[in-house]
Amino acid sequence: MPAIPTNQPTAPLIELRNVAKVYASEAGEFSALRGINAQVYPGDFLGIIGKSGAGKSTLLNMISGVDHLTAGEVIVRSGQSGPASREISVHALSEDDMALWRGKTMGVIYQSFQLLPMLTLLDNIILPMDLCGAYHPRHSRERAMDLLRLVELEEHANKLPAFISGGQQQRVAIARALAMKPTLMLFDEPTSALDPEMIGEVLDVMKELAHEMTMVVVSHEMGFARAAADRVVFMDEGQIVEQGTPDEFFSHPKEERSRLFLSQILH
Repeated sequence: MPAIPTNQPTAPLIELRNVAKVYASEAGEFSALRGINAQVYPGDFLGIIGKSGAGKSTLLNMISGVDHLTAGEVIVRSGQSGPASREISVHALSEDDMALWRGKTMGVIYQSFQLLPMLTLLDNIILPMDLCGAYHPRHSRERAMDLLRLVELEEHANKLPAFISGGQQQRVAIARALAMKPTLMLFDEPTSALDPEMIGEVLDVMKELAHEMTMVVVSHEMGFARAAADRVVFMDEGQIVEQGTPDEFFSHPKEERSRLFLSQILH
């Protein structure tokens, strides 16, 4: 399968080496990922697109370690260059070590907001900081308020999630993911559960974050991928079919499967 080339001089933040994922079912085995080789570099905004069932979300789950791979290896580095850089072989970690590493290293945003309904917005953001013991309780509260201010929801800090809109809940989920100052943000269809009028407010927050950190985004929002991503990866049947800059992919696709996909979604 084609690897994702780059001209970046630094070591990749994420490296997938021959990653495969096979699921067993009553109908037999299903290969969700087939020998994926890919790299994501510090500061990248990588957009992953493809039709349903292409393997996009499975790929994110391999990076975050929330699902077990069948073959291959996922390496995540600290993001520093030189001797201070630390390599983690994600799937070699124990479950406890993986959960702790994930909490301190990455923020993961899903299409379902996964806010705790009995906690206020402020307390939803404070919780991961308290669980990891990263801040003094007073500093956790101050940081949570700063993050609510970042997503323009400071005035709703003491509300329960049920009393704000879906778009606002997703913005709170993003703020919570930022609480531990992650090196990497993973977004899995972050706007698919939102009404059309709410999508813009979430995409605006993501565009702002793109200037500050490494982001990998699975999205069906082609306009957003085209406008905001540094690179676009098109997946089909568990494989990386084509990659390039948004202009290269959307204006001059090289592969027949890419052209067929674009003809179906853009016309």
